[in-house]
Amino acid sequence: MIPFSPPRIDQAVIDEVTAALQSGWITTGPRTKRFEKEITAYCGSKTTIAVSAWTTGMEVLLRWWGIGPGDEVILPAYTYCASANVVLHTGATPVLVDCDPTDFNLSIEAVAAAITPRTKVIMPVDIGGLPCDYAALYEIIEAKKYIFEAHSTAQEKLGRILIAADAAHSFGALYNNQRVGSLADITVFSFHAVKNLTTAEGGAITFNLPNHFDHEEIYKTFNMKILHGQSKDALAKTQKGAWRYDVLEPGFKCNMTDIQAAIGLVELDRYQENLDRRREIFRQYELAFSKKSWALLPTYSTGFKESSYHLYQLRIQNCTEAQRDAIIQAIFDHDVAVNVHFQPLPLLTAYKQLGYQIQDYPNAYSHYAAEISLPVYYDLNDAQVQTVITAVCTSVEMILNL
Repeated sequence: MIPFSPPRIDQAVIDEVTAALQSGWITTGPRTKRFEKEITAYCGSKTTIAVSAWTTGMEVLLRWWGIGPGDEVILPAYTYCASANVVLHTGATPVLVDCDPTDFNLSIEAVAAAITPRTKVIMPVDIGGLPCDYAALYEIIEAKKYIFEAHSTAQEKLGRILIAADAAHSFGALYNNQRVGSLADITVFSFHAVKNLTTAEGGAITFNLPNHFDHEEIYKTFNMKILHGQSKDALAKTQKGAWRYDVLEPGFKCNMTDIQAAIGLVELDRYQENLDRRREIFRQYELAFSKKSWALLPTYSTGFKESSYHLYQLRIQNCTEAQRDAIIQAIFDHDVAVNVHFQPLPLLTAYKQLGYQIQDYPNAYSHYAAEISLPVYYDLNDAQVQTVITAVCTSVEMILNL
């Protein structure tokens, strides 16, 4: 079986994790701090805090921003449930919008139409690794053709809707030659096991707020918030006579460990070769599937955007959801693992019960019903890529009687 997206765990990773284990420091420590600094340098952001997961990072961020009952957060219907779950955890309302007809990202026009005086955050999601149109989003919010009601000190200081990007897929992607992580006001990355850059589990928040925000103070605040509200972390308490600490607020527990950061440091050091290999796999898929009339190819590069090549989201033209599912089963029968990204939120029981209806998001449904995500990872060799291509073509043409 050709797997879908295994992590790249080789001797370099094993050696660095072993070194972390033998160092005597396995929780948040020097490797985590170095990882944060290297992410800041790589992305071009103002500061970075490493966390245990995208989900915990985004929830702490939303709560720090003052998001709560009565507030609205705009995000796409076409995303993983985590994007909306964290909004619900705060008591706020996820306002779902349809995706663009041409790609999997949210529709800028739908975002503009969804803004109300309750809107506090727009959460664009870079589906598959392709950046959303950040300039267009900023045009909307900076035009101020809406009423903005600040309900927290941070909101009042910004004076407009916050753009907090879900960049779980797009570490390393480019928009106008700037890396994701320096585009939105705040960006949250995922380093889950299947992501381009992994720390097994984990994530990071990069901050790029206007200059009148004190980013050094923000970093200190988040260090406190992600460790139970303690005034000092474990590393700081190891200094001579520095055992005493205070708890400044009832915080969260979602810090990254040095074991996770050890993996991330190796991954980041060789990340460009990862991107280069993923790009080459995309090009091999494009070369093969561009010859097929039934294939709708994903957008991964434009005049001003370049994907992180996280997901190759092939769509099958004139294909029903049932046919797509049969094609997937046929591909698995060829010992090739594929996936679907994603089931739009209104298809999920939890969101149906909240009143969301898939018919309100026709682009999201049509994209989903025909979508198959193909394997893309560094260790996928050219012979395996050709096996995937053969399995897909054979299965599509068998199911659709082509």
